[in-house]
Amino acid sequence: MARLRDLYKSKIINELKSEFGYRNPMSVPKVQKIIVSMGVGRALQDKKYMEQAKKDLAIISGQKPVVCKAKKSVSNFKVREGYETGLKVTMRGIRMYEFMDRLINLAIPRVRDFRGLNPKSFDGRGNYSMGFNEQSVFPEIDPAKVDITQGMNITFVTSANSDDEARKLLACFGMPFKT
Repeated sequence: MARLRDLYKSKIINELKSEFGYRNPMSVPKVQKIIVSMGVGRALQDKKYMEQAKKDLAIISGQKPVVCKAKKSVSNFKVREGYETGLKVTMRGIRMYEFMDRLINLAIPRVRDFRGLNPKSFDGRGNYSMGFNEQSVFPEIDPAKVDITQGMNITFVTSANSDDEARKLLACFGMPFKT
């Protein structure tokens, strides 16, 4: 099963209860969902960019991505309303914990010149966002077969009331924040 989910239930709940003074284990913050998104602006010139990004995101996340369309026309970017400009995947449950395990233990250590994640990337409501410049840091993607490098954004949505609670929650899972 999901190793990080078992870690959350066995150790993290007790640690957060003692540090923040929660009485009920159901009130302890938890990760609700992880959203992985890609902006594929190059797909306007050539559809193969979108197909390659769909395939890579499906391999990384383990589920089919949703195509995001432009809501407004922007003439400077040569984008019209309804054009396919991005992809996203929302993961919950066991799939979310499996993805987070692979992200923390396999993908982040493979980033070149990595010095830790920015601890200030919280939004004030307990959600954390980070990004990658290329998808080849994930072990599922074969770097030899990558024609197009594509960046991605990863957002952790938590039930924490403050950034300090969310930072401690993610640090307990093993997120390597800068000190």
